[in-house]
Amino acid sequence: MKTICLYFEIHQLTHLKRYRFFDIGADHYYYDDYENERSITDIVQRSYLPALNAIQQMIADAKGAFKVAFSISGVGMEQLEVYAPEVLDKLQELSKTGCVEFLAEPYSHGLSSLINEKCFEKEVKRQMARMKEYFGQTPQVLRNSSLIYNDEIGRLAAHMGFKGMLTEGAKHVLGWKSPHYVYHCALNPKLKLLLRDITFSDDISLRFNNSDWEGYPLFADNYIDRIAKLPNEEQIVNIFMELSALGIAQPLSSNILEFMKALPACAKSRGITFATPSEIFARTKSISALNVPDSLSWVDEERDVSTWLGNPMQREAFDKLYSIADRVMIANSPRLNQDWDYLQASNNFRFMTTKPSNVGLDRGIYSSPFDAFTNYMNILGDFIGRVQALYPMDIDNDQLNSLLTTIKNQGDEIEMKTKEIERLQTKIEKIESESDKIREQMDAKKKPAKKPAAKKAPAKKK
Repeated sequence: MKTICLYFEIHQLTHLKRYRFFDIGADHYYYDDYENERSITDIVQRSYLPALNAIQQMIADAKGAFKVAFSISGVGMEQLEVYAPEVLDKLQELSKTGCVEFLAEPYSHGLSSLINEKCFEKEVKRQMARMKEYFGQTPQVLRNSSLIYNDEIGRLAAHMGFKGMLTEGAKHVLGWKSPHYVYHCALNPKLKLLLRDITFSDDISLRFNNSDWEGYPLFADNYIDRIAKLPNEEQIVNIFMELSALGIAQPLSSNILEFMKALPACAKSRGITFATPSEIFARTKSISALNVPDSLSWVDEERDVSTWLGNPMQREAFDKLYSIADRVMIANSPRLNQDWDYLQASNNFRFMTTKPSNVGLDRGIYSSPFDAFTNYMNILGDFIGRVQALYPMDIDNDQLNSLLTTIKNQGDEIEMKTKEIERLQTKIEKIESESDKIREQMDAKKKPAKKPAAKKAPAKKK
């Protein structure tokens, strides 16, 4: 029996404002609040709420037979909390149906997995805590930013305890193999992998409303028929996309939601089911290891990381940012941490790309890749200055880490001794209280018994 694994990404960019060289050291607020509110309000009204309402109806109509998975970046959740809490309310309603799985991903939607394992692990754990807080689920499956994956990332994910990961079914990795099976990490067979079917996914997310496409118009029954005609042994079809594809990339006027709502009934008629990633991993064995020595992603024709790190500007910005990663983690300042999350977001590096792309790239306030690079580096210069003001660069990370470890240990020792003092003080008070009781009992025994009052003799009669 064939199974469809349907997954949606939710991420919202925090827009940076125009930041000049002369702002460095004078202005520590880097964000365009007006654009942040405008953009998220637009995407919520045109995509998120209509799409989530449609998914809720699909779950209700299918009576538990329709399943779906989501991942939400931490910075995306922060934007939704401020500007569109109704989206989080709707996701909580979906979670209660038992038909929705929430996946783990880096909090910042950044690229830390490519350069700093500690930073990546910390980010993922923070995002998982938010999933537990909002939806009562502890994610068992990891989805890296833009499905970025290589063997080392898989090894780390397995070490973190994940059952599986999602990634791209890239042709240069698969070769003659099919994406319609479960694979496992080449460095740790405990981590299973689901691979995105590029054609079936992009038919919906990229081509659905393209009247020049040979498959236009796309109908739900024809789409499911194509899945049903796959070879019998190819049982799993992974359809992964951004949630914004439903309403933004493919406008609501294209009837994209009507197409989606028709899928469960069409699938049922052909004996095709829906399942979440965890359900598939629990019941399906891997057929072989997937060797991925070089990083892949779901972006551009190359399906690699060149859209973020493909030119000298991007690599300079990337290296400069992560040169202070350990120092930021050691500092653990709430304000620095928040700025660190927003500056890590992969979108910042994609704005600097010089690659041609089949998918249109909106650079926002930037007129060119160099403009994006200049603005980002000005902000990064100010941010690094703030980090250095706390911890000067003449103290290397090892020295700083050793110093802070000593301070932490001393603090832990003081806290432990304080607790011991409090425990002993409580014990002393208890002993003193018991002593007082014993003393009272002893005093009571020592007191002589009172003699009964003598009776008065009756008065003599005269």
